[in-house]
Amino acid sequence: MNLFSDIRALVTDALAQMEQAGELPAGLDTANVTVEPPRDPAHGDMATNAAMVLAKPAGRKPREIAETLAARLAADPRITAAEVAGPGFLNLRLAPAEWQGVIRAALLAGADYGRSTMGNGTKINVEFVSANPTGPMHVGHTRGAVFGDALAALLDFAGHEVTREYYINDGGAQVDVLARSAYERYREANGLEPQIAEGLYPGDYLIPVGQALKEKYGDSLIDRPEEEWLAEIRVFATDAMMAMIRDDLALLGVRMDVFSSEKALYGTGRIEAAIERLRAAGLIYRGTLEPPKGKLPEDWEAREQLLFKSTAFGDDQDRPIQKSDGSWTYFAPDIAYHWDKIERGFDQLIDVLGADHGGYVKRLQAVVKALSNGRVPLDAKLIQLVRLFRNGEPFKMSKRAGTFVTLRDVVEQAGADVTRFHMLTRKNDAALDFDFARVLEQSKDNPVWYVQYASARVNSVLGKAAGQGVETSDAALAAADLARLDHPAELDLARKVAEWPRIVEISARAHEPHRIAFFLYDIASDLHSLWNRGNDEPALRFVQEGEAATTAAKIALVRAVGVVISAGLGILGVTPAREMR
Repeated sequence: MNLFSDIRALVTDALAQMEQAGELPAGLDTANVTVEPPRDPAHGDMATNAAMVLAKPAGRKPREIAETLAARLAADPRITAAEVAGPGFLNLRLAPAEWQGVIRAALLAGADYGRSTMGNGTKINVEFVSANPTGPMHVGHTRGAVFGDALAALLDFAGHEVTREYYINDGGAQVDVLARSAYERYREANGLEPQIAEGLYPGDYLIPVGQALKEKYGDSLIDRPEEEWLAEIRVFATDAMMAMIRDDLALLGVRMDVFSSEKALYGTGRIEAAIERLRAAGLIYRGTLEPPKGKLPEDWEAREQLLFKSTAFGDDQDRPIQKSDGSWTYFAPDIAYHWDKIERGFDQLIDVLGADHGGYVKRLQAVVKALSNGRVPLDAKLIQLVRLFRNGEPFKMSKRAGTFVTLRDVVEQAGADVTRFHMLTRKNDAALDFDFARVLEQSKDNPVWYVQYASARVNSVLGKAAGQGVETSDAALAAADLARLDHPAELDLARKVAEWPRIVEISARAHEPHRIAFFLYDIASDLHSLWNRGNDEPALRFVQEGEAATTAAKIALVRAVGVVISAGLGILGVTPAREMR
């Protein structure tokens, strides 16, 4: 049940009746007509912009349309008042039975309350993390992993068919550096002093890899020329790093559906085939580029290169795909990889990228548009940095990785649930401060704790009601006399429950899972507020001594809030708390 969608349907039906009656011209587009909560709750329960968006195409004054529409809506038993405000906004007040009905619907739907068919089964590929397989995941990867996983869960909840994908960047020079670094640890395992030269990876995480290499090869590779061991150790070390990365992801509760390899694109003709597809469309040519911004012409050596005409699709400049020596640029395998995703039949692509990839977005969007003939959109979500603190002071842990704080360090300090929730308390493109003291403190200022406290409170209230002999199954509570929920504060909380399906759809359309975290904090605050009011107003207490029917209705409201919190935390990948410790 989505009450906001139901009332919007009521509004569009009334507009259709107005067209039939000649009160509006026929054929008006109502796609931009919305029904949403008013900015000021004092103005009503819902507001619609119908008159404002239809006035110009209808050639009518918005207030005239609003007044006619108000009269039609007021005739519906669900609407107790329809009031025109300002130049033509229309505020609606609903009968209490509508809000009470939302509680019943939430209890009957259970975990599926708020689940949407909006996505209509469209196939979306969410590619995220995609860290170079050269070491453990760091704190920046943590945020991208949480965001991508929560976004995938949100899109699934909204009715899309979602694939979580990791692109292994194992085709570049950094994997050769990994192999050389692992070789030094292999030498160390054989009792020699490792030569960790500048440019190699110094982290202790490669010591076990060196030991494993010794177990496999003994000392047979010692003092052998690099060309004899580089390729084999590269595969061995990459596999070891990917096993470590999979373990790190699992520690955070993230599991990928697909792992794709960049290296698998080379030598198979797939890069060449993707480039040929663009060439056939007249989008590949040989040419020279202008000097990069900030570089003087005399400092720039113009070279003829193979270029992709990305300016035809909104990019700032055309992009090289092959160097003057004939080797591919790093963009070329990305072209082939995105074509592969298109060929797998996805209707939409989402790439979750680090903030340092901002300048790369336009060329990716351009090539996806070119390869799919505009059919498949690509949304690139940039993940800003995470700054670590403790008690407000910058915090540095022991860096077992050599140069950075790892995902495992963060999860071991804060826990997976706390880490995941807090990583979603800011929009993805805003910097995020992670204060280890604050994310663990028990206060209203800590959204993780506050939402989990609400979850535990719901469970506690259900237990107390059961102790009073009240049947607390969802089916029994749905059958309660919900008309007893007539206090304005109780109806306000029911209104919040009613917003959940709408929030799911808005968040899914915008690809913004942080909205779910914000909403959970709001509904938790409303539940705590109602509980606290019960301390001063006995009639608002959830358990009413000797009043089983009234208690059942109040417990139904509390349980409905629990349904929403549980569903929201599920999208975020957080386990709801049953009790606070």
